[in-house]
Amino acid sequence: MKPIGPIVLATRNPHKLREVRQIFAGGGWDIEVRGLEEFPNVPETPETGATFADNAAAKARAAARETGLIAVADDSGLEVDALGGRPGIESNRFAGPAADDAARIAKLLGMMRDVPPPQRTARFRCAAAMASPAGEVTVVEGVCEGIVADAPRGGSGFGYDPVFIPAGHDRTLAEMSAEEKNRISHRGQAFRAAAELLARTAREKA
Repeated sequence: MKPIGPIVLATRNPHKLREVRQIFAGGGWDIEVRGLEEFPNVPETPETGATFADNAAAKARAAARETGLIAVADDSGLEVDALGGRPGIESNRFAGPAADDAARIAKLLGMMRDVPPPQRTARFRCAAAMASPAGEVTVVEGVCEGIVADAPRGGSGFGYDPVFIPAGHDRTLAEMSAEEKNRISHRGQAFRAAAELLARTAREKA
């Protein structure tokens, strides 16, 4: 396969940038991915959409317009059944705009203190959008079902990974290697689908 890119990933989160590069490389795609830290003049895009797909599309469209490159963006979060689907699209702002991962996890576990194991079902959902500089957008999605643990475990990953146990496993995402996590995660599923879109676009332009 010929190299693809460069493309821009619409994030300034170094953890997410590293993870997406690992997902692409692990799938055998040679895609040059640049993060928004290389484009300091690109403004932040507010996440005001009603769905993950809305937010991902808005971020991808803005990054493509500002950089002139094909852009990929995602929006993802944790949907907990016992909390009526929360935190959902508010996952990053669940404990306030200045909260860190530990604060968000602490709030989540506090709200679920009395929820018994059979009712701790949840899922990670990720929408990944690919946008051209002309504004054309395609959105794909990945979902990882599981349960919320009663305490954080593991030192890998980020976000809610330390308290999410995927279905069929007994370890949290934060206890898994990057390769294990990417094989089953919502983001791994979504970005593998995005890579297929990028490869198809590259073939059509060749």
